[in-house]
Amino acid sequence: MTTTDADANGRAAAAAARPAPKPDPDPHGAPRTVTDTAETPPTAGVHGYAQQKDAHIKRLRRIEGQIRGLQRMLEEDVYCIDILTQVSASTKGLQSFGLQLLEEHLRHCVADAAVKGPEAIDAKVQEATKAIERMLRT
Repeated sequence: MTTTDADANGRAAAAAARPAPKPDPDPHGAPRTVTDTAETPPTAGVHGYAQQKDAHIKRLRRIEGQIRGLQRMLEEDVYCIDILTQVSASTKGLQSFGLQLLEEHLRHCVADAAVKGPEAIDAKVQEATKAIERMLRT
C-alpha cells in the first residue's frame, strides 16, 4: 500500500499527540520496566537497529498500512477469506520485522557484552532467550 505525504505527516502528528504506551506486563502480571531487563545500553541512544532505523520505520509504516487495509476491508464488507489473507500478510510482516530486530540485537548488543565478560554475555543471552520465547508465543 502507498501513502501520500499528507497521510505520513498526519500520522506523525497524530503519533506525537498520543500518550506514551504503558509498559508491557511480564507473564506473571507485573508491569515490566527498563530495570527489569538485564540490558543497560552500551551508549544511550545507540542500539543495534540504529543503522537500519529508516528502513525499519518504512517497513513498519507498510505494516501499518496493511492494518488500516484490514479495517477498510471490514468496513467495505469484503469476503472473509480475503481479510484472512491480509491478516496473514500483516502477521508475517511483523514476524519478519521482529526477527530482523532480534538479529541486530544479537550482532550488536550481545557482541558488545562479549567484550565486557562472561556475566554480561550470560545476561544478554538470557535476555535474548526471553525475547525469543515471547515471539514464539504469538
